[in-house]
Amino acid sequence: MTEPKTLYLVTGMPAVGKTTFAEQLASRLSACLVDIDSATESIVQAAMNRITGNPDDRDSDVFKETFRAPIYETLFTLARANLVHTDVVLTGPFTKELHNPNWPAEVQVKVGRSCRVKCVFLHCSAELRKDRLEARGNPRDRAKLETWETHLQYYDTESFPAYPHFAVDTGEPDAFENAVSRGLID
Repeated sequence: MTEPKTLYLVTGMPAVGKTTFAEQLASRLSACLVDIDSATESIVQAAMNRITGNPDDRDSDVFKETFRAPIYETLFTLARANLVHTDVVLTGPFTKELHNPNWPAEVQVKVGRSCRVKCVFLHCSAELRKDRLEARGNPRDRAKLETWETHLQYYDTESFPAYPHFAVDTGEPDAFENAVSRGLID
């Protein structure tokens, strides 16, 4: 019998290094990468431009109420389609799910495939995340930087997930390789 595939959920606050880490993990595993920005950004930009005139808005209630659920559903649909063939590394913030101890089991039901779900929670200091936001210069980060204290309160940046997870401090040198050596990959 073939072993079930693994769905790696790479989560964390904005600018913690999710995309970079997920790319390294997918490469190491020869897995499918499903990144929130790659999978949905152009559609969201077109719609937000039409709705609000601001294609870079990712912080307003309009964006969150309109797009959060369908964006995540899209990610899980892509994961489901690929888990038949290969392991999947899926990355997105998933900040509301932090306090749900049953989230990994709910994800397994959501993808509708027999798979292992492994949650990887990335974290680093708020100062480093702010530096990274400033350095990447992405227009969609402007509102976060302009209202930094509000941003920190919204994302509850001191909380670690209530569900079982593998924590990685991306502020540490060689964070990815250290995670691998600590058992991230079975």
